[in-house]
Amino acid sequence: MSNPGKVKVGIIGSGFEADIHAASFQIMPEEAEVVAVASPTPGHPETLAERYQIPRVFHDYREMLKEPDIEMVTIAAPNYLHARMTGDIARAGKHVVCEKPLCMTLDEADEMIEVCRKQGVLLLYAEELFFTPKYVKAKEMADQGAFGKVYLVKQSEKHFGPHSPWFWDVEKSGGGVFMDMGCHGIAFCYWFLGRPAIRSVLCQMGTYVHADKTRGEDNSFCILEFENGTVGLVENSWARRGGMDDRVEVYGEGGVTYANLHMGNALETYSEYGYGYAVEKAPSTQGWSYPVYEELWNYGFPQEMRHFARCVRGKEEPQATGEDGRVVMEALYAGYHSAGTGCKINLPFRPQGVQRPIELWRK
Repeated sequence: MSNPGKVKVGIIGSGFEADIHAASFQIMPEEAEVVAVASPTPGHPETLAERYQIPRVFHDYREMLKEPDIEMVTIAAPNYLHARMTGDIARAGKHVVCEKPLCMTLDEADEMIEVCRKQGVLLLYAEELFFTPKYVKAKEMADQGAFGKVYLVKQSEKHFGPHSPWFWDVEKSGGGVFMDMGCHGIAFCYWFLGRPAIRSVLCQMGTYVHADKTRGEDNSFCILEFENGTVGLVENSWARRGGMDDRVEVYGEGGVTYANLHMGNALETYSEYGYGYAVEKAPSTQGWSYPVYEELWNYGFPQEMRHFARCVRGKEEPQATGEDGRVVMEALYAGYHSAGTGCKINLPFRPQGVQRPIELWRK
């Protein structure tokens, strides 16, 4: 029998993504509540706890895992820590919500899936595009036949750089913009089309603007060929000025739809002086900007976290799992190898002796 009451949640991390997790649980509080946060950064977990009235603070996440009432833990930490943390959480008997990308290697992905299976806990993959209202509506229309046979799905996400410094460090992130945001586009196309196998990956990438900050790529293009004949096109950039651009296009023999995540939910704004909060990924609010209202809801974060809590209670079947994250990891690896060789890479693809995807491009 499922435990009664709200799911008790612990958050690992205290930065941008941890803040999103905490805020999302408060926006939709009926299924879960955050009772603890853990982060080694002095002062940061205390600040997050004060902002969201989180009662317990830890500086070592392993101490938080000893709390018997915590049932689910979300990982909002750098990519290179995901696998280790997942193992520790699972062995503590708690369900895991892991931010994207799932991890650094396919071996880690397999280990994460196996340890959660063995411990009898859920491994939930935090891909919010599966819950973004505009994108969910586009999928509903496609599934109902509105566009006939879909032959092309495009997803793009572009801005001027990541929100935390560790993303620039490929030792911690595993790659550049393709690792950071290409994982969104790959997962979206895969999910939107009903999870057909990915047959091949072709990528181009380069470092055009931020070579002073990173060895990773700051612009990438990726073409996915699926076994059903549909093509996915994923475009990502850390080199686009002017704030975030996030959109989807779906083309079928009988129709088309365009879903611009921000423009339908933004205030077209001009200011000589700027204003009190930063538009996501825009370095300034002076001049033209497009602040989004109810931003987390429009992205789907609260809906995602509510769904994960309901999965813990057995009320819903998981829509975003560790297996989905592994599919994305394999495509990321193939994409970096494609960019490094200039060739289309057929799947399955499992490189040996590689510690992070970018090694397949920056040989």
